[in-house]
Amino acid sequence: MRVFVAGASGAIGRQLLPILLSAGHSVHGMTRTASKAETIGSAGADPIVANAFDAEAVASAVARAAPEVVVHEMTAISPSAGVRNLDRELAVTNRLRTEGTRNLLRAAVAAKARRFIAQSFAGWPFARDGGPVKTEEDPLDPNPPQKTRQTLGAIRQLESMVTTASGLEGVVLRYGALYGPATAISQDGTVVELVRRRRLPIIGSGAGIWSFVHIGDAAAATGIAVERGMPGIYNIVDDEPAPVSQWLPELAAAVGAKPPYRIPAWLGRLVIGNQGLAMMTESRGGSNAKAKRELGWEPVFASWRDGFRRGLGRTP
Repeated sequence: MRVFVAGASGAIGRQLLPILLSAGHSVHGMTRTASKAETIGSAGADPIVANAFDAEAVASAVARAAPEVVVHEMTAISPSAGVRNLDRELAVTNRLRTEGTRNLLRAAVAAKARRFIAQSFAGWPFARDGGPVKTEEDPLDPNPPQKTRQTLGAIRQLESMVTTASGLEGVVLRYGALYGPATAISQDGTVVELVRRRRLPIIGSGAGIWSFVHIGDAAAATGIAVERGMPGIYNIVDDEPAPVSQWLPELAAAVGAKPPYRIPAWLGRLVIGNQGLAMMTESRGGSNAKAKRELGWEPVFASWRDGFRRGLGRTP
Protein backbone atom coordinates (compact mmCIF):
# COMPACT_ATOMS: atom_id res chain seq x y z
CA MET A 1 0.00 0.00 0.00
CA ARG A 2 0.91 3.64 -0.33
CA VAL A 3 1.23 5.18 3.14
CA PHE A 4 1.70 8.84 4.07
CA VAL A 5 3.21 9.50 7.52
CA ALA A 6 2.94 13.04 8.89
CA GLY A 7 5.47 13.58 11.65
CA ALA A 8 7.76 10.96 10.15
CA SER A 9 10.90 12.39 11.76
CA GLY A 10 9.50 12.25 15.30
CA ALA A 11 10.11 9.58 17.92
CA ILE A 12 7.24 7.34 16.78
CA GLY A 13 7.73 8.16 13.11
CA ARG A 14 11.36 7.05 13.12
CA GLN A 15 10.34 3.72 14.60
CA LEU A 16 7.36 3.34 12.27
CA LEU A 17 9.06 3.92 8.91
CA PRO A 18 11.19 0.72 8.98
CA ILE A 19 8.15 -1.31 10.03
CA LEU A 20 6.09 -0.06 7.11
CA LEU A 21 8.92 -0.43 4.61
CA SER A 22 9.76 -3.95 5.73
CA ALA A 23 6.09 -4.86 5.23
CA GLY A 24 6.43 -3.81 1.60
CA HIS A 25 4.55 -0.54 1.74
CA SER A 26 5.50 2.50 -0.33
CA VAL A 27 6.02 5.26 2.23
CA HIS A 28 6.07 9.05 2.04
CA GLY A 29 7.16 10.85 5.18
CA MET A 30 6.29 14.47 5.92
CA THR A 31 8.38 16.70 8.15
CA ARG A 32 8.23 20.42 8.89
CA THR A 33 11.96 21.09 8.50
CA ALA A 34 14.21 20.40 5.56
CA SER A 35 17.04 19.35 7.88
CA LYS A 36 15.03 16.30 8.97
CA ALA A 37 14.14 15.20 5.46
CA GLU A 38 17.49 13.41 5.19
CA THR A 39 16.57 11.22 8.16
CA ILE A 40 13.40 10.15 6.39
CA GLY A 41 15.20 9.53 3.12
CA SER A 42 17.95 7.50 4.77
CA ALA A 43 15.30 5.21 6.24
CA GLY A 44 14.09 4.42 2.71
CA ALA A 45 10.97 6.58 2.58
CA ASP A 46 10.27 9.49 0.24
CA PRO A 47 10.62 12.74 2.23
CA ILE A 48 8.22 15.65 1.84
CA VAL A 49 8.71 19.00 3.59
CA ALA A 50 5.53 20.81 4.56
CA ASN A 51 4.17 22.83 7.47
CA ALA A 52 1.08 21.23 9.03
CA PHE A 53 -0.48 24.67 9.50
CA ASP A 54 -0.24 25.48 5.79
CA ALA A 55 -3.38 23.83 4.42
CA GLU A 56 -2.35 24.25 0.78
CA ALA A 57 1.09 22.76 1.38
CA VAL A 58 -0.40 19.79 3.21
CA ALA A 59 -2.97 19.23 0.48
CA SER A 60 -0.25 19.34 -2.17
CA ALA A 61 1.99 16.95 -0.22
CA VAL A 62 -0.75 14.38 0.31
CA ALA A 63 -1.98 14.67 -3.28
CA ARG A 64 1.54 14.06 -4.56
CA ALA A 65 1.84 10.90 -2.44
CA ALA A 66 -1.67 9.66 -3.40
CA PRO A 67 -1.81 7.42 -0.31
CA GLU A 68 -4.30 4.76 0.63
CA VAL A 69 -3.52 5.35 4.31
CA VAL A 70 -2.56 8.55 6.13
CA VAL A 71 -0.87 8.37 9.56
CA HIS A 72 -0.83 11.41 11.85
CA GLU A 73 2.09 11.34 14.32
CA MET A 74 2.64 15.10 14.61
CA THR A 75 3.48 16.55 18.01
CA ALA A 76 5.80 19.26 19.34
CA ILE A 77 6.50 18.14 22.89
CA SER A 78 9.71 19.40 24.41
CA PRO A 79 11.78 16.80 26.32
CA SER A 80 11.88 19.26 29.22
CA ALA A 81 8.14 20.03 29.23
CA GLY A 82 6.66 20.24 32.71
CA VAL A 83 3.19 19.36 33.96
CA ARG A 84 2.37 22.43 36.04
CA ASN A 85 0.75 24.17 33.05
CA LEU A 86 0.14 21.65 30.28
CA ASP A 87 -1.88 24.09 28.20
CA ARG A 88 1.15 26.37 27.93
CA GLU A 89 3.71 23.57 27.46
CA LEU A 90 1.62 21.81 24.78
CA ALA A 91 0.26 24.85 22.95
CA VAL A 92 1.84 23.91 19.61
CA THR A 93 0.92 20.25 20.00
CA ASN A 94 -2.66 21.24 20.77
CA ARG A 95 -2.71 23.27 17.58
CA LEU A 96 -1.37 20.25 15.68
CA ARG A 97 -4.17 18.17 17.21
CA THR A 98 -6.79 20.64 16.02
CA GLU A 99 -5.74 22.74 13.03
CA GLY A 100 -3.09 20.26 11.89
CA THR A 101 -5.52 17.33 12.07
CA ARG A 102 -8.17 19.29 10.19
CA ASN A 103 -5.75 20.13 7.37
CA LEU A 104 -4.51 16.56 7.12
CA LEU A 105 -8.03 15.09 7.13
CA ARG A 106 -9.16 17.41 4.35
CA ALA A 107 -6.10 16.52 2.32
CA ALA A 108 -6.69 12.80 2.88
CA VAL A 109 -10.30 13.06 1.72
CA ALA A 110 -9.32 15.09 -1.33
CA ALA A 111 -6.65 12.54 -2.24
CA LYS A 112 -9.22 9.73 -1.87
CA ALA A 113 -7.32 7.98 0.91
CA ARG A 114 -9.17 5.06 2.47
CA ARG A 115 -7.89 5.10 6.05
CA PHE A 116 -6.68 7.72 8.54
CA ILE A 117 -4.78 6.90 11.75
CA ALA A 118 -4.00 9.46 14.44
CA GLN A 119 -2.24 9.31 17.78
CA SER A 120 -3.86 10.29 21.04
CA PHE A 121 -3.07 9.57 24.70
CA ALA A 122 -4.28 7.08 27.32
CA GLY A 123 -3.77 8.10 30.93
CA TRP A 124 -4.48 11.35 32.68
CA PRO A 125 -7.30 12.32 30.24
CA PHE A 126 -9.52 9.55 31.67
CA ALA A 127 -12.15 10.50 34.25
CA ARG A 128 -10.66 10.32 37.73
CA ASP A 129 -13.42 8.21 39.25
CA GLY A 130 -14.62 4.64 39.05
CA GLY A 131 -12.22 1.75 38.63
CA PRO A 132 -8.45 2.07 38.21
CA VAL A 133 -8.33 0.82 34.60
CA LYS A 134 -10.38 2.32 31.78
CA THR A 135 -11.55 0.97 28.42
CA GLU A 136 -12.13 2.92 25.24
CA GLU A 137 -15.82 3.18 26.18
CA ASP A 138 -15.15 5.00 29.44
CA PRO A 139 -15.50 8.80 29.52
CA LEU A 140 -12.69 11.31 29.59
CA ASP A 141 -12.36 13.68 32.52
CA PRO A 142 -15.41 15.99 32.62
CA ASN A 143 -13.71 18.42 34.98
CA PRO A 144 -9.93 18.45 34.45
CA PRO A 145 -7.61 20.83 36.31
CA GLN A 146 -7.88 24.33 34.88
CA LYS A 147 -4.48 24.46 33.17
CA THR A 148 -5.15 21.25 31.21
CA ARG A 149 -8.54 22.13 29.77
CA GLN A 150 -7.26 23.34 26.42
CA THR A 151 -5.10 20.23 26.11
CA LEU A 152 -7.93 17.85 26.91
CA GLY A 153 -10.18 19.85 24.60
CA ALA A 154 -7.68 19.39 21.77
CA ILE A 155 -7.53 15.64 22.43
CA ARG A 156 -11.32 15.42 22.37
CA GLN A 157 -11.45 17.40 19.13
CA LEU A 158 -8.85 15.23 17.41
CA GLU A 159 -10.59 12.03 18.41
CA SER A 160 -13.98 13.32 17.30
CA MET A 161 -12.73 14.62 13.94
CA VAL A 162 -10.95 11.38 13.10
CA THR A 163 -13.66 8.94 14.17
CA THR A 164 -16.47 10.88 12.43
CA ALA A 165 -14.64 11.83 9.22
CA SER A 166 -16.84 11.16 6.22
CA GLY A 167 -15.40 8.78 3.65
CA LEU A 168 -12.48 7.63 5.80
CA GLU A 169 -11.85 4.69 8.12
CA GLY A 170 -10.84 6.75 11.16
CA VAL A 171 -8.61 5.08 13.75
CA VAL A 172 -7.35 6.72 16.95
CA LEU A 173 -4.47 5.09 18.83
CA ARG A 174 -4.24 6.22 22.44
CA TYR A 175 -0.62 5.53 23.31
CA GLY A 176 0.29 5.10 26.95
CA ALA A 177 3.24 6.89 28.54
CA LEU A 178 6.06 6.25 26.07
CA TYR A 179 9.47 4.98 27.12
CA GLY A 180 12.50 3.78 25.20
CA PRO A 181 14.86 5.45 22.69
CA ALA A 182 14.29 9.16 21.96
CA THR A 183 11.70 9.52 24.74
CA ALA A 184 11.90 11.29 28.10
CA ILE A 185 12.04 7.87 29.77
CA SER A 186 15.22 6.56 28.17
CA GLN A 187 18.79 6.09 29.32
CA ASP A 188 19.55 9.73 28.51
CA GLY A 189 16.01 11.09 28.84
CA THR A 190 14.95 14.01 30.99
CA VAL A 191 12.72 11.94 33.29
CA VAL A 192 15.46 9.42 33.95
CA GLU A 193 17.87 12.26 34.68
CA LEU A 194 15.44 13.60 37.29
CA VAL A 195 15.17 10.13 38.80
CA ARG A 196 18.94 9.77 38.98
CA ARG A 197 19.18 13.13 40.75
CA ARG A 198 16.31 12.17 43.08
CA ARG A 199 14.33 15.16 41.85
CA LEU A 200 11.21 13.16 40.93
CA PRO A 201 9.55 12.21 44.23
CA ILE A 202 6.47 10.15 44.98
CA ILE A 203 3.87 12.74 45.94
CA GLY A 204 1.13 12.03 48.45
CA SER A 205 -0.30 8.53 48.15
CA GLY A 206 1.37 7.86 44.80
CA ALA A 207 -1.85 6.02 43.95
CA GLY A 208 -2.23 7.50 40.45
CA ILE A 209 -2.35 4.65 37.91
CA TRP A 210 -0.17 4.92 34.82
CA SER A 211 -0.15 2.80 31.68
CA PHE A 212 3.11 2.56 29.75
CA VAL A 213 4.09 1.34 26.31
CA HIS A 214 7.54 0.94 24.81
CA ILE A 215 7.94 3.19 21.80
CA GLY A 216 8.82 0.20 19.61
CA ASP A 217 5.63 -1.57 20.67
CA ALA A 218 3.62 1.60 19.98
CA ALA A 219 5.09 1.79 16.47
CA ALA A 220 4.37 -1.91 15.90
CA ALA A 221 0.72 -1.39 16.87
CA THR A 222 0.55 1.51 14.44
CA GLY A 223 1.97 -0.64 11.67
CA ILE A 224 -0.74 -3.22 12.33
CA ALA A 225 -3.45 -0.55 12.34
CA VAL A 226 -2.31 0.57 8.88
CA GLU A 227 -3.27 -2.84 7.54
CA ARG A 228 -6.28 -3.94 9.58
CA GLY A 229 -8.73 -3.25 12.38
CA MET A 230 -12.16 -1.69 12.51
CA PRO A 231 -12.41 2.10 12.72
CA GLY A 232 -12.53 3.47 16.25
CA ILE A 233 -10.38 4.13 19.30
CA TYR A 234 -7.76 1.75 20.71
CA ASN A 235 -5.71 1.97 23.90
CA ILE A 236 -2.11 1.06 23.01
CA VAL A 237 -0.69 0.24 26.42
CA ASP A 238 1.10 -2.66 28.08
CA ASP A 239 -0.47 -5.36 30.25
CA GLU A 240 0.28 -3.86 33.66
CA PRO A 241 -1.23 -0.53 34.69
CA ALA A 242 0.52 0.45 37.91
CA PRO A 243 0.49 3.15 40.59
CA VAL A 244 3.27 5.71 40.79
CA SER A 245 4.27 4.26 44.16
CA GLN A 246 5.23 1.02 42.36
CA TRP A 247 6.66 2.03 39.02
CA LEU A 248 8.76 5.02 40.11
CA PRO A 249 10.96 3.05 42.57
CA GLU A 250 11.31 0.31 39.92
CA LEU A 251 12.47 2.85 37.36
CA ALA A 252 15.01 4.18 39.84
CA ALA A 253 16.33 0.68 40.45
CA ALA A 254 16.49 -0.05 36.71
CA VAL A 255 18.76 2.97 36.09
CA GLY A 256 20.91 2.42 39.20
CA ALA A 257 19.49 5.35 41.14
CA LYS A 258 18.57 5.62 44.79
CA PRO A 259 14.88 5.25 45.67
CA PRO A 260 12.77 8.38 45.15
CA TYR A 261 11.90 10.62 48.05
CA ARG A 262 8.30 10.87 49.26
CA ILE A 263 6.72 14.25 49.93
CA PRO A 264 3.23 15.19 51.16
CA ALA A 265 0.49 16.13 48.74
CA TRP A 266 0.28 19.76 49.88
CA LEU A 267 3.95 20.29 49.11
CA GLY A 268 3.68 18.48 45.80
CA ARG A 269 0.85 20.77 44.72
CA LEU A 270 3.08 23.77 45.33
CA VAL A 271 5.84 22.24 43.19
CA ILE A 272 3.95 20.71 40.25
CA GLY A 273 0.45 22.18 40.48
CA ASN A 274 -2.96 20.59 40.49
CA GLN A 275 -2.44 18.60 37.28
CA GLY A 276 0.85 17.14 38.48
CA LEU A 277 -0.76 16.15 41.77
CA ALA A 278 -3.67 14.55 39.94
CA MET A 279 -1.26 12.54 37.79
CA MET A 280 0.55 11.36 40.89
CA THR A 281 -2.52 10.50 42.96
CA GLU A 282 -5.67 10.17 40.81
CA SER A 283 -4.80 9.13 37.24
CA ARG A 284 -6.39 6.04 35.74
CA GLY A 285 -4.72 3.47 33.53
CA GLY A 286 -5.95 1.91 30.29
CA SER A 287 -6.93 -1.58 29.22
CA ASN A 288 -5.34 -3.03 26.06
CA ALA A 289 -7.93 -5.81 25.67
CA LYS A 290 -9.53 -4.24 22.59
CA ALA A 291 -6.22 -3.72 20.78
CA LYS A 292 -5.22 -7.30 21.49
CA ARG A 293 -8.58 -8.68 20.44
CA GLU A 294 -9.30 -6.61 17.35
CA LEU A 295 -5.84 -5.69 16.06
CA GLY A 296 -4.08 -8.88 17.14
CA TRP A 297 -1.38 -6.76 18.75
CA GLU A 298 0.86 -8.16 21.50
CA PRO A 299 3.50 -5.88 23.05
CA VAL A 300 7.00 -7.35 23.18
CA PHE A 301 7.46 -5.63 26.53
CA ALA A 302 4.25 -6.83 28.14
CA SER A 303 5.19 -5.05 31.37
CA TRP A 304 7.06 -1.86 32.12
CA ARG A 305 8.96 -3.91 34.75
CA ASP A 306 10.77 -5.80 32.00
CA GLY A 307 10.80 -2.80 29.69
CA PHE A 308 12.51 -0.52 32.21
CA ARG A 309 15.25 -3.10 32.71
CA ARG A 310 15.83 -4.04 29.10
CA GLY A 311 14.17 -1.48 26.84
CA LEU A 312 15.21 2.03 27.84
CA GLY A 313 18.03 2.07 25.32
CA ARG A 314 16.86 -0.23 22.58
CA THR A 315 13.95 -1.26 20.38
CA PRO A 316 12.48 -4.74 20.79
